[in-house]
Amino acid sequence: MTFSSFTTTPVRRARTELQARVPLILAAAAVFALSALLYQGAQERLIFAFVAATLALTAGGVILGNWIAGRIGQARKRDLAMLLGKDSAPLILTGHDGRVIYANEAACTGFRCDGEGTLAGMLQGVLANPGPVLFRMKTRAKAKATASEDILTQGGLLRLHVHDAGAESFLWRIEQASEQARGGTGELPLPMLTVGRNDAILFMNNAARALVGERVRSLDRVCPRLPLRSGQVNEISTREGLVPCLAVELEGTAGRREIFLLSDIAATERGPEGWEFVDELPVPLLKVRRTGEIQLSNAPARALLGVDSCTGVELGEIVEGLGRSLRDWLEEAASGRGAQHSEVLKVKSQTQETYVQVTLNRLTEAGETVLVAVLNDATKLKSLEAQFVQSQKMQAIGQLAGGVAHDFNNLLTAISGHCDLLLARHDEGDEDFSDLMQINQNANRAAALVGQLLAYSRKQTLQPEQLDLREVLSDLTHLLGRLVGEKITLDVSHDPQLWQTRADKRQLEQVLMNLVVNARDAMPDGGTIQIGTENLTLETPWHRDRAVVAPGRYVKVSVRDDGVGIAPDKLQKVFEPFFTTKRTGEGTGLGLSTAYGIIKQTGGFIFADSTPGEGTCFMLVLPAWEPAAKSVAIDPPSDDAPQFQKCGVVLLVEDEAPVRAFASRALQMRGFTVVEADSGEAALEILQDETTRIDVFVTDVIMPGLDGPGWVHKAIETRPETRVVFMSGYAKDSFGDVQADIPNSTFLPKPFSLNELTETVQRQMPLESPAPGAAAAEGNSDQ
Repeated sequence: MTFSSFTTTPVRRARTELQARVPLILAAAAVFALSALLYQGAQERLIFAFVAATLALTAGGVILGNWIAGRIGQARKRDLAMLLGKDSAPLILTGHDGRVIYANEAACTGFRCDGEGTLAGMLQGVLANPGPVLFRMKTRAKAKATASEDILTQGGLLRLHVHDAGAESFLWRIEQASEQARGGTGELPLPMLTVGRNDAILFMNNAARALVGERVRSLDRVCPRLPLRSGQVNEISTREGLVPCLAVELEGTAGRREIFLLSDIAATERGPEGWEFVDELPVPLLKVRRTGEIQLSNAPARALLGVDSCTGVELGEIVEGLGRSLRDWLEEAASGRGAQHSEVLKVKSQTQETYVQVTLNRLTEAGETVLVAVLNDATKLKSLEAQFVQSQKMQAIGQLAGGVAHDFNNLLTAISGHCDLLLARHDEGDEDFSDLMQINQNANRAAALVGQLLAYSRKQTLQPEQLDLREVLSDLTHLLGRLVGEKITLDVSHDPQLWQTRADKRQLEQVLMNLVVNARDAMPDGGTIQIGTENLTLETPWHRDRAVVAPGRYVKVSVRDDGVGIAPDKLQKVFEPFFTTKRTGEGTGLGLSTAYGIIKQTGGFIFADSTPGEGTCFMLVLPAWEPAAKSVAIDPPSDDAPQFQKCGVVLLVEDEAPVRAFASRALQMRGFTVVEADSGEAALEILQDETTRIDVFVTDVIMPGLDGPGWVHKAIETRPETRVVFMSGYAKDSFGDVQADIPNSTFLPKPFSLNELTETVQRQMPLESPAPGAAAAEGNSDQ
């Protein structure tokens, strides 16, 4: 608990300042008392003695005042602790400045509680910006003595109450909203009150406030004739006067009660026990014995559970999925053990998946404890949860695929690179030449497989260009015809006014071939594959599956077959990597996941529709290419443009030793001088020698410590004209914005061959560069 004085902030601050000066006042009093003893004149001695006494009395008054204030504070602390300390809800008393004067045990348990904190600081972990909310509520409390507000947080609905406690102080009460305990997060249409000890009303939902006409504090204001009779008609005070209402009182936790009110129900409509009225309630309810037998259900509950009747049926025969014994859960709820919370269970009797959120409340009837189960449809909630889990899984797989592909690209660069070095020393007549070619070809096949992983994780390097899909499909028709075979007919149709799009032609061709091959495999007895293109204009956002296609112009490509189709439970998994409906050895499960990654990285969408036994249709939606409003003329190269030399000095920075060894030997074979470094820090140490001439930096992007762009940024501060070649197993897009800030830089994706490396470095090697001033005179980097 925390506690401080009830005095206002200015008075408390003044008293604190005086208390801090007490030693100084006492020292001054001692000086004046000593002066009174030393001076000979009677008048001077009298003055000094009077001042010393005044100062001593002042210091004594401050000390006495603080002692009295402390005793009063301790007494008030005891009073507050007796009054508020054991309340189950967090109660906090603050001053007008928000500083915490007192916080009970529940507040210190549930929130950050320190001796000099503020209420805003205590709520910082719950609310992103509690200051404006607290100020607004405090202002309303000053005007109307009390204020309440519901705030939606990550942990659920939080309800704040504040009362003007006088003496510029405020009493705050924090509650977790009762909706969760009632089985849902939405607002109940049924009037509901939460009542605490001494019949104090702790909460009224909107329906209850609308019925009563205002927010009231005591139950006798709602029900003039207490005690309230649960399950019977009670006269309730409303804005229209006294109105007969059926009332149901459910036992909550910590001595609280939940009271539900239903007006316009005549007494003759109730059975002898007063329970038949539950059929009139809009909330699904079950009355359950602690053994699990359902005694009563209302119409909304039966409709949600998909049964005509469930009286006498065990609850476990209708729902499942708790993960432990339902009887144990019911027994805990009936005996009041454990926290009162909801459980999401699956309905057994439904043909389609239906989930219900069930919350149990205790009720004593004729000396027996029964349970009232409040149900809420949680099917959409579970669907959203499943989609979120699926999204997280796909993202994790994508990150894993990207990381694996990056490591494999380093290995393949070393394998294919050293193979190139060997091939350079062997001609076709050599007996080892065929073996080396096999190594080279299989390394290229492995690189293609890694490219599929990168395509799925959307981290491959694309080379987009302006495309007419009619031309792309025309070029592919002959190859596609050979792929599908003689038993299958390929039907291609186009929109004559088809818009153009922008994509990587090679990758888009791979997507179309994957879709056609899948369509072929779905029709073992033959059939027709229809490929069609058309323009698509969206005026409003198009919500499809879990995607939202923004308004605009698109080009749509559909690949349709009349094969066996895909089952609904498998259709949503077809884009997952390694998922396949084919038999072992017939497919890797990477085709559609690769297509998905390529289309998403291009900025488009891919959707699938299928009916078992009728066929499947895959649809690609690609953004239409918008031509620039004004073309920019490219000046022809001038005579002053830099020429390129055939040799120079290269600083090679690569943390993978096999890749560095291959790259160094390859560059040296072509006449370059190579300076090697295994990290960005080592490269910067080499560059500290200003006499070291470097023409081109060749560096890996991802390295321990300083990465490639990091050390290059520092290096070009003193060598701004040095050109750069970045190498990476990831796509250029993963660091394209960083590279754009580095002038004279280019990108070389891994794995690369000997010729690709040397030609890229050759293009970055200028023969003549602008005079770099003094640095050039010293032969730094551009000579």
